[in-house]
Amino acid sequence: MLRLPYRSYLYSYPHKTAYREFPSPLPLRELWASEPAESFFLYMHIPFCGARCGFCNLFTLPDKRANVHEQYVDALERQARQWGPVTSHKPYARFAIGGGTPTLLPARQLKRLFDIAVKDMKVDLQQVSISVETSPETITKEKLAILRDHRVDRVSMGIQSFVAEESAAIFRPQDPAEVYRALDKLTKNRFPILNLDLIYGLPGQTEDTWMYSLQEALRFDPEEIFLYPLYTREHTIVKPDDIRQHGEDQRLAYYTLARDYLIGRGYVQSSMRRFAKAGTTSMKQLLDYSCQEEGMVGLGCGARSYTRHVHYASRYGVSRQATASIIADYVAADDYSTADYGFVLGPDEQKRRFILKALLHREGLRLADYHQRFGSLPADDYPELNLPLLSGMAYEKDGTMYLSDEGLSCSDAIGDWLISAEVRERMEGFVLA
Repeated sequence: MLRLPYRSYLYSYPHKTAYREFPSPLPLRELWASEPAESFFLYMHIPFCGARCGFCNLFTLPDKRANVHEQYVDALERQARQWGPVTSHKPYARFAIGGGTPTLLPARQLKRLFDIAVKDMKVDLQQVSISVETSPETITKEKLAILRDHRVDRVSMGIQSFVAEESAAIFRPQDPAEVYRALDKLTKNRFPILNLDLIYGLPGQTEDTWMYSLQEALRFDPEEIFLYPLYTREHTIVKPDDIRQHGEDQRLAYYTLARDYLIGRGYVQSSMRRFAKAGTTSMKQLLDYSCQEEGMVGLGCGARSYTRHVHYASRYGVSRQATASIIADYVAADDYSTADYGFVLGPDEQKRRFILKALLHREGLRLADYHQRFGSLPADDYPELNLPLLSGMAYEKDGTMYLSDEGLSCSDAIGDWLISAEVRERMEGFVLA
């Protein structure tokens, strides 16, 4: 059985720690002119939050100053004015604002993000699925009205735990009363999709407190729930010794308990982490957009952009000093027309990405789709893919390779296992500031 210590997971491939400076800057106009995706995904990154949680290694900076937020949105608007003519020649199917905490921004700056999307990036808010991340302490009537007026159809809120002691143990300043207040406001606004995030394996957590948090979340009838194991990573406040009480088998037990509970209440599992009510979707008539996430336009410092052949971003840091420095460089820039940091995907990495992005989701890896793109079959290119088939962690049906229930529970190990030697060497050689 494949197993991996709970320290990381791949939500994209290649991993951001495999990115390096390009030998020479790449003109974005050329990158996007040749991008074959039929529709694009616009992502805006707001790298500010109220406080850094103990498990977080995302590109975020605890900073509540309104003037800092305004200067950042000014820079994002400059970037959008340069990128719009380059990336808006095809329609956008999705638009997401993440972070950090986008709703930490003052209401005026939050509204500007939508104005920038429409005016500079040519996003049709009537036609795209729009997702915004938030946090309990930033929910206000005025900000929810902005989201509703701009046709946001998915709001995602990280709660992690309804138990105050567990939140405190991961250095998350969160009052349960404030969580309930925020959830009441969200449910009264009736966004089509409410997503709630919870974490298992927290210091001091037991099966009873874990299920308590899950049951409290279900009281608000969310359309989606994401379940994350607690990871420790370089530069996170929570360290491996803080979570020693939860061994791998116990974490798996927490996951299995919650999975079975949610499925028993009508939720459908689409990945190791995502559970959604059957039929959950945007109410809009949406353009098709591949789960491969090619054609992702990442605006803002810390956002990643994906074309089929090149992934690029600003530099990555976690410490306050490194993050503040990278943001300062972004805000001071005048020219955003080239990519100078990222990863160029050759044929092997494109194949691995295709397999990972498909196989780790319930939809599975369609062999005909792979063959159409690459002219071969996955098992011919990577004979090791027969191992999960032989071990019962995957199965093949009607020309599609799926992970079994056991395979889904081991998604992180499978993702890690499929990393190429080159990408792994780069990841291991990355020095995180």
